[in-house]
Amino acid sequence: MTPRPAVALASALALASVLGACSAAASTPASPATPASSTVSLLPSEVDALPTMDPDTFAAMMAQQRGTPVLVNFWASWCPPCREETPDLVAAHERWGDRVRFVGVDLSDDRAGATAFIAEYGVPYPSVFDPTNAIAVHYGLFSPPATLFFDAEGMLRATVAGQVSASDLEANLRAIATGA
Repeated sequence: MTPRPAVALASALALASVLGACSAAASTPASPATPASSTVSLLPSEVDALPTMDPDTFAAMMAQQRGTPVLVNFWASWCPPCREETPDLVAAHERWGDRVRFVGVDLSDDRAGATAFIAEYGVPYPSVFDPTNAIAVHYGLFSPPATLFFDAEGMLRATVAGQVSASDLEANLRAIATGA
C-alpha cells in the first residue's frame, strides 16, 4: 500500500509547488522533531492549517515521520463519537506528545467546521484535510472516528475503528512509544 519512493517524492514536490505558502509554513514540526530530510516537510506546522492531502501525499508525509511513533486519528466536526473521544486524545497528547507524534485527518468535512472543532476542543496537534475520504479508504476505513498507531519504523501496529476508549488509547500509545 505504500507508494514507490519516486511516486511519493513526485507527489510531495507537486503538493509543495501547489500549496506554496502552506508547504513553506510546514517546515517546523508541531510535535517531536522529524529526522533531517532533503525534502520540505509535509507535516503542517499550524494545527489549523488543514492542507488538503490525497493518499499518496499522506503516505509521503508519513514516510517523513519515520524514527518517531505516530498516532493518526480520523475525525470530522459533524461526528458525535469524534467529539466524545477528542478530550481523551488532547489529554493523551499532553502525556505522550514528546514521544509520539499525533496527526489528525479531517474527513468529508468543511474547513469552517473543522477549524471551529479544533478551536473548541483545543486540539494541539496538526490535522490534514481529506474532503473525499480517500485517505481513510486507503487504510480500509469508511467513516470517522478511527485511530491508527504506527511504530517508529512506520509499521501499522493497531487500528481502532470507531471511538477509541481511554484505556485502548493508553495501551496502544505505550506499545508504540516503548516498543512493548
